[in-house]
Amino acid sequence: MQIQLGPYLFRPALVPGIVVLCLLPLLIALGLWQLHRADEKKALLEQRSQRSHDQRLQLTADSHDDGDALRYREVRVAGTYDSRHQFLIDNQIMHGKVGYFVMTPLILQGGTRAVLVNRGWVALNRERANLPDIAFDGHETTVTGRINHFPGVGYKLPGAEIPTEGWPAVVQVVDREVLEKRLGYPLFGFQIELDKDRENGYLRDWRTTIIMTPERHFAYALQWFGLAITLVILFISFSCKKQSQ
Repeated sequence: MQIQLGPYLFRPALVPGIVVLCLLPLLIALGLWQLHRADEKKALLEQRSQRSHDQRLQLTADSHDDGDALRYREVRVAGTYDSRHQFLIDNQIMHGKVGYFVMTPLILQGGTRAVLVNRGWVALNRERANLPDIAFDGHETTVTGRINHFPGVGYKLPGAEIPTEGWPAVVQVVDREVLEKRLGYPLFGFQIELDKDRENGYLRDWRTTIIMTPERHFAYALQWFGLAITLVILFISFSCKKQSQ
């Protein structure tokens, strides 16, 4: 195929033409995907901002169990700490040091359902077999904090969700069903990060998960679209030959 364009003859080669036909839709699709992600992140940030200003939620045994819908909501809950059955969430980094998150079940008033309260971070002892002393007297109390997902890990090893024998039990990954079987009563599917001014807590430097901003996604979209335009320009440039007079 050849097309006369004034003094130029457009004659695309077969192989470059196939490459362009394969890459161009991919580049455009990647740009559109980044625009879609920008819209999603914008909606998420707006939702997060709204939740931070919502009235503090009163959590009860009958409350809706939806960690995604309730994430970052400020919460108040009354109950009794089950201080005899606590978990140490292993391999948690705080200020460059390795340690544990201390998770204590709080059995809610008027029922047998509990929520795991993250009481903060404690450092790992020199001897790993020597666990931190996190004992305290379980008592009826009112806890305030923030709802969040359970602590995550980058890579889950087989058996990481199985807690060690004895108490406190060390576990690397929080699996609600596994911990429910160990405790003998149901748990909510999220944790409460204990407020910094509440008693019986450790180092609490709670942070909001950092996400890529909508502006960054939009910039990536422009890059993909720019590559698509550059590809087309290069293809046309190499396929056009100026004819001699």
